[in-house]
Amino acid sequence: MAQERRQFTKEYKIEAVRLVVEEKRPLAQVTRELGLGSNLLRRWKKELQSEGSEAFRGKGQLTGQDEEIRRLKRELEQARQENAFLKKAAAYFAKESR
Repeated sequence: MAQERRQFTKEYKIEAVRLVVEEKRPLAQVTRELGLGSNLLRRWKKELQSEGSEAFRGKGQLTGQDEEIRRLKRELEQARQENAFLKKAAAYFAKESR
């Protein structure tokens, strides 16, 4: 039987990392108390330290830069499709004019 995947809020993750970093409690102790895997808490700690306030954005919450990249990729794909269509149309009309 498949176990449902747990989801944690940003605040929960920050508090768990705070217990290890600020209160200087052993990582193993915190993971036992919270029922977490030690690798998960290490990953949260690393993400919080590297990304700061941008850590744990969650689903659907893109940064401005990520949103811009996504928009530009869509534009590029559309331009490629239009270019391919125009090439085919030009080839068709060139063949017809002969």
